[in-house]
Amino acid sequence: MKYTPSHGFLYYFTLIKEKDLQTLYNAMSTFDFIKSIPEEKAGHRYEPDKWSIKQIIGHITDHERIKMFRAFQLSRNEDVELWGYNQNFLVNQSRFDDLKIKLLIDDFQNVRKASISFIRTLSAHQLKKKGWAREHEITLKDFLISIIGHERHHINIIKEKYL
Repeated sequence: MKYTPSHGFLYYFTLIKEKDLQTLYNAMSTFDFIKSIPEEKAGHRYEPDKWSIKQIIGHITDHERIKMFRAFQLSRNEDVELWGYNQNFLVNQSRFDDLKIKLLIDDFQNVRKASISFIRTLSAHQLKKKGWAREHEITLKDFLISIIGHERHHINIIKEKYL
């Protein structure tokens, strides 16, 4: 079966070949790429009703921030469903387009540093803990991998449709 973005984390797994969390979260390719986007292009939308590049960067950051909190809950044995969220509502309530792209990148990097710090505290036992995402049971490790898959999905969209 070929997965699409509507399949959520199942699709995101197809974008990730590396399975080592430290390697995935310490990779700099996303940051190198988004730092190359000039401010004058950062507000670009490829269609009027699509997010701007700034909004995508803010969304990726929000996604990681939200999903890491859920990962934390799962790692501590809290009975939690790794539920979704209304991404359009959150982006529409943001002020990403009013901010400089450098500030959005700095925020993303700070969230990533916190994610790396959290991941370093996890044991092999914790990474095997399972939770539910929609109708799928998923390990904490795979849930963390899907966060990077989500990031890659959006970076691929920027490369293909925005620049």
